[in-house]
Amino acid sequence: MNESTVMNESTDTNQSTAANEKYHDIVIIGGGAGGIAVAASLHKRRADLDIAIVEPAQDHFYQPGWTLVGGGVFTAEQTRRSMHSVMPSFVTWYQAAAEQLLPESRQVVLGNGTTLGYRALVVAPGLEIDWQAIDGLEETLGKNGVTSNYRFDLAPYTWSLVQAMRGGKALFTQPPMPIKCAGAPQKAMYLSCHEWEKQGVLNGIDVHFHNAGGVMFGVSDFVPALDEYVQRYGIHKQFQQNLIAVDGPAQKARFRVTSEDSSEEIETDFDMLHVVPPQRAPRLVRESSLANEGGWLDLDADTLQHNHFSDVFGLGDASGTGNAKTAAAVRKQAPVVADNLLAVLDGKPMPSGYAGYGACPLTVERGRVVLAEFGYGGKLQPTFPSWINQATRPTRLGWNIKAQQLPFIYWNLMLKGHEWLAKPQART
Repeated sequence: MNESTVMNESTDTNQSTAANEKYHDIVIIGGGAGGIAVAASLHKRRADLDIAIVEPAQDHFYQPGWTLVGGGVFTAEQTRRSMHSVMPSFVTWYQAAAEQLLPESRQVVLGNGTTLGYRALVVAPGLEIDWQAIDGLEETLGKNGVTSNYRFDLAPYTWSLVQAMRGGKALFTQPPMPIKCAGAPQKAMYLSCHEWEKQGVLNGIDVHFHNAGGVMFGVSDFVPALDEYVQRYGIHKQFQQNLIAVDGPAQKARFRVTSEDSSEEIETDFDMLHVVPPQRAPRLVRESSLANEGGWLDLDADTLQHNHFSDVFGLGDASGTGNAKTAAAVRKQAPVVADNLLAVLDGKPMPSGYAGYGACPLTVERGRVVLAEFGYGGKLQPTFPSWINQATRPTRLGWNIKAQQLPFIYWNLMLKGHEWLAKPQART
């Protein structure tokens, strides 16, 4: 039984105003990978800190596992644990939604009327999936052959569609950046194609990758390996094509096709459609004074300190830094935030820097992964030397890391403050 202090959203709102004002050394927005990891890293460094986490959810998900659910490797339940089971015992957990961030007065206003004061604020709410941005999508998700590995309850439907398909047309879409796990749209495609290849039906399936961008992957070093699999599976690459509407019952998808001097809409039919919808920062961030022009959290890319509020830090998918939005990025960011936040509280220079590390294990087939690790500007940052793992090639070791090691690291190390292979770099 977890012994965290829990402040539930059902708190009586008729209490006096004073009773609804709380104060903590550090308030963390979000009980996902970023929020819990940074709480654990802070507690590891200074055990007497009074830390609060604001998180309304009942469940905590290992979201990188949803690709493997859609590929028939994991069950959905393997990616879910109760929030109670992962929430650290040393924090005060406000099981309520944050409604307003007021950094000018060092306050957070919760949906139940409680106001939290703080010495320092960490913002890690994740991002928002904008399903409604694609006309007709929400009402057809989970039926008519329309699915997405970006939702816990839909990833199993992806696998059932793959198993049932013996011919026809399969479309896989990728929206404009930024999105979390930029490789996920094509991971779903490769695992599906590999299953169809194994079942001997791939030749009868017309596979298309509709990408709003202009390249297969943003870091060119990894593109040759991916193109080899595109050719192997007979995938048709459709660049500069953004999904804008879905007619589920008719099984038709509409795309906006853009070029330098023109824009047009095209419609195509499908038997299976795997959708990755547009994504944005949560309203909480977008409508606050902490947002940059794009609505994302306005952070210094090196220190992860807010550019205008020295007592505010951030990490994870809501951040406006130029790194890949992945759990692997959070693993490297949490110790940096912990080091620098404590330095600010102590009136000292911030010691640690974040070089933009992110990892995207590209599952090109069941059993092989291109373990893409890179930082700001696409600079390669491989964890292992080339004699252990070839960074730009598909390897069985990469698959072992993706399917076996990373889930263990996430649940048992990262969320508990064990910073294995995540020691912060000293600022230069």
